[in-house]
Amino acid sequence: MKNFKYIARDLSGARNEGLRQAVSTTDVLGWLREQGLTPVSINEISAGIKERRRVYHRRRIKSADLAAIFWQMTTMIEGGIPITVILRTIAEDIESVQLQHILKEVLEKMERGETLSDSFSEYPRVFNRLTLAMILAGETGGNLPQVLHRLAEYFDTRDRLGKKVKSATAYPAFVFGFIILIVTFIMTFIIPRFKLIFDQMGGMLPAFTRGFMGVYEAICAHIVFIIGSILLVIIIGVLVYTRTQKGHFFFSRVVLSLPLLGKVFSQAFVAMFCRTMATLLGAGVSILEAFDILSGMTNNDIIKDAITQTRDHIVEGSNISLGMAASGFFPNMLVKMVQVGEESGSLPKVLDKTADFYERRVDSTVTTAISLLEPVMILTVGSIVLVVLLALYLPIFTISDMG
Repeated sequence: MKNFKYIARDLSGARNEGLRQAVSTTDVLGWLREQGLTPVSINEISAGIKERRRVYHRRRIKSADLAAIFWQMTTMIEGGIPITVILRTIAEDIESVQLQHILKEVLEKMERGETLSDSFSEYPRVFNRLTLAMILAGETGGNLPQVLHRLAEYFDTRDRLGKKVKSATAYPAFVFGFIILIVTFIMTFIIPRFKLIFDQMGGMLPAFTRGFMGVYEAICAHIVFIIGSILLVIIIGVLVYTRTQKGHFFFSRVVLSLPLLGKVFSQAFVAMFCRTMATLLGAGVSILEAFDILSGMTNNDIIKDAITQTRDHIVEGSNISLGMAASGFFPNMLVKMVQVGEESGSLPKVLDKTADFYERRVDSTVTTAISLLEPVMILTVGSIVLVVLLALYLPIFTISDMG
């Protein structure tokens, strides 16, 4: 049972307020009507609810969690179970405390007579514009089960694609971190021990070793300045990226120009573009609204400009494929496939097939990137170790030859 505070007026207009225990606001409304009172407001009393909401809504919901919710909703709604019962059941079973809290609030809104799309719209950080547009189209067209099924498939695919991209970016980060760890270990524990030996040898060191130790001493003497400069560059880069339009555009271009990784990002977006378009158009969302939604699904200025330009061409009377070709971003194959879909009247199906193709290409590119990075990592680490060994042991070999 929950605690509710209500405010109501009787037939004479007198104000009545008080507390009532009930399962939901609907029960309180029914009880007030039985008492001959007209409800003015009903609020659940819960300590710290505002603070919890604020924390919950700032957390990112995973695509896998949304896919699980929509799969359950699809299965249960096809079985003829009312949507309110579905939401209550999922809220009781779901592991995520944040989603559990949100679904309970959505349930309360629906029990007050709001639609599913209106209830979801209160949580834009969880249910994005794509989700809201599709559910609204499903409610309007009377095909909500099919729309929920498409949403489940969409978030399931998006989760898999996101994991592939993460795996492509995680490996280079691991390699870079591993190299830094090795260099730090060598400079902290190995070189200082040999330096004591070299100090006792005086000027008998080979030129290669003297140069190596000179670089080492220079780094040690200016380590604070070096670290500070790196941090300063990073901070300036972040500020330029977040605060200036030109900086944001520059870094957007740099990201897409990265060897292999840029290709992964481009292909991943094209796959998501095709899947999202197919999902939206299949649910009955208009093409212009679909492009509006797509433009909000990326932070890359290059990609966003391409989507905006394509939409502008469509507004001016061009078809989709010509608008995409004019933007200069989309691959020729995608443009041709969209043209085929437009001419045959089966654009959602064609886009679905194209999304499958580009998802396979993302898989292939990620596999290639990792296979290339492995020997690069071995060569880099091996080169560092070789230089250190030569510099440190060359004096010993020299003394041995002299003896």
